[in-house]
Amino acid sequence: MFLHIKSVAYLQDYKLRLEFNNGVIKEVDLADVLHGQVFEPLRDLAIFRRVKVNADTETIEWSNGADFAPEFLYEIGETVSAQEKIAA
Repeated sequence: MFLHIKSVAYLQDYKLRLEFNNGVIKEVDLADVLHGQVFEPLRDLAIFRRVKVNADTETIEWSNGADFAPEFLYEIGETVSAQEKIAA
């Protein structure tokens, strides 16, 4: 099964809650991985908060084109309980 992201919610700082297509919900902290030309602008929290799921690529993305592979996000994320689903 290929991993895809169904929904994203901004939590605080550089933390996001992600719901994957396999039903798993994880929280990820991206503070330590925002390096390089495409990711540096995301250090501005006003920009970082505007994360969305791209329906075509089924992963999170920002307006400058920065994105992360769902598999990477799944690997670094901390699983949370199913009761903490993302409000749509």
